[in-house]
Amino acid sequence: MERHVTILGAFHIAFGALGLVAALAILLIFGGAASLIALGAAADPDALIAAPIVAIVGTILMLAALTLSLPGIAAGFGLMYYRPWARLLTVVLSLLHLFNFPFGTALGAYGLWVLLSDETRALFERGSASG
Repeated sequence: MERHVTILGAFHIAFGALGLVAALAILLIFGGAASLIALGAAADPDALIAAPIVAIVGTILMLAALTLSLPGIAAGFGLMYYRPWARLLTVVLSLLHLFNFPFGTALGAYGLWVLLSDETRALFERGSASG
């Protein structure tokens, strides 16, 4: 099961890194759109209303992507060092990933299978006793 825990940790780091890339893309797309809308504000007064709305929506989406990605990266590194908190955090994240079809569902199911086994539980208890 040690190999599965390591693989699961790597998957969480990769999934979290993809989320960070998505957050950056959201920031660039919505920030650019808000800027373009603001540039057109001289010709259309309604653009003065739309630009901040686009910026706020982009900020909320970017923060949501960061909020979901950063704990996954932390959990992935914690799993690689067999930290008990990482096991609990990854179980919670795996439950949340089940709703993210199709890749998140696969990651969540794999994470629950790995982390809820008795062999993995013993592995993390042994890791917390030594470190």
